[in-house]
Amino acid sequence: MIRSALTEIGVFLIPFAVYALFLVATRSGLLATSSWPVVIIGRLLVGSLLLVLVSLILLAQFSGAPPDSTYFPAHVENGRVVPGVER
Repeated sequence: MIRSALTEIGVFLIPFAVYALFLVATRSGLLATSSWPVVIIGRLLVGSLLLVLVSLILLAQFSGAPPDSTYFPAHVENGRVVPGVER
């Protein structure tokens, strides 16, 4: 669960990192407040939210077991734990 949360946080931060790299490449003031106007931050925020939304939709669409599969939960056989499987 933590891996998927960190992945989504990383996806959210991508536009901000790209803009920061752009500021470094153009030798603008990375930490100057004039380089981070509210309009730019708003656009980066909207872009970030769209990226997260698309990544969540793709995750839901292309991950997990096939629709007709059956889940067999973990159980104990001969004193050993057998992990759950999808069949």
